[in-house]
Amino acid sequence: MTEKQKRFVEEYLIDLNATQAAIRAGYSSKNADKIGHELLGKTRVSEAISKAMAERSRRTGINQDRVLQELARIGFAKITDVVDPDTAKIKVDASEDDLACIQSLKIKPNEFGTEREVKLYDKKSALVDIGKHLGMFKERVELDADMELNITIDYGDGDSS
Repeated sequence: MTEKQKRFVEEYLIDLNATQAAIRAGYSSKNADKIGHELLGKTRVSEAISKAMAERSRRTGINQDRVLQELARIGFAKITDVVDPDTAKIKVDASEDDLACIQSLKIKPNEFGTEREVKLYDKKSALVDIGKHLGMFKERVELDADMELNITIDYGDGDSS
């Protein structure tokens, strides 16, 4: 593998964008999309990327299962498991899973007492991501093409006795 290809691998791992990685690695920006695609198709480059990603996953402890588990914590959380609806306070018996779905917590004293705002992470987004991972949703591809349409109507043999 060339030095430029090694640089491409390093750059690709930043954002998984082949075009941008090719540009940052020093390839021509004019053909970066084509070059990036070609580099990903090269066995040595793709193997180097896979190896580096596996090493990073091992190092960080981040893998598909862990990401999916975290999405599930958000997607299946119920606000009533986290917040007492009468007092708007975080429940003392809320589980770690329940607490993980809290995006922000604001407590503001005012003239009437205390205003509390608990915001959870976006449940719908987490569920959509889970669904995509499980293959539940198929992306629809729209094709805009010029086509010629010929319609032929057959009224029979022309003999109408």
